[in-house]
Amino acid sequence: MKILSGLLLFVSVFFIAGFAPDTPTPYKIGDKATDFKLKSVDGKMYSMADFKAAKGFIVVFTCNHCPFAKKYEDRINDLAKKYKPQGYILLAINPNDPAVEPDDSFELMKVRAKEKGFAFPYLVDEGQKIYPQYGATKTPHAFLLDKNLIVRYIGAIDDNVDSASEVKEKYLENAIAALETGKTPSPETTKAIGCSIKAKK
Repeated sequence: MKILSGLLLFVSVFFIAGFAPDTPTPYKIGDKATDFKLKSVDGKMYSMADFKAAKGFIVVFTCNHCPFAKKYEDRINDLAKKYKPQGYILLAINPNDPAVEPDDSFELMKVRAKEKGFAFPYLVDEGQKIYPQYGATKTPHAFLLDKNLIVRYIGAIDDNVDSASEVKEKYLENAIAALETGKTPSPETTKAIGCSIKAKK
């Protein structure tokens, strides 16, 4: 009986502390990211392993409906065009459950990608399995990985949501520049500003 009581106490503490077995630990700087294989609006499946010559990856969690994400769409597109020739592949992932936010359905993702002329794979996190691994909480939320999939930067794309022309700190681009010169990005983390990710409760 004592053994059973002790076991129940351990399980209770385990869950109260937030260490539920099914809850992945969000990535921290220096962690190695697990590759994924997700469907894009072009009907193809993409993973980081597809880009053998990549020097790094820009993984951005974003979506259709969020006003913050919309304000960053052109900037994300510009990043993809600028850095692909330099070996950094941008992969955008929609983490939202379309049952909770219908504007983020896969069909409407295809419409949005065509309207905006996205120059990057726009992927859907079906089953919402990838964003918890990364620890993404907002749209947009950016993660910079090096060629070995080591997480080197996490956070905001820059310091001005409202105006690209008034940006003073390009956090993500500065982090890429640091990797290019063999330095540690500074800062390595910033606070992502955006809408909360939509999941069933």
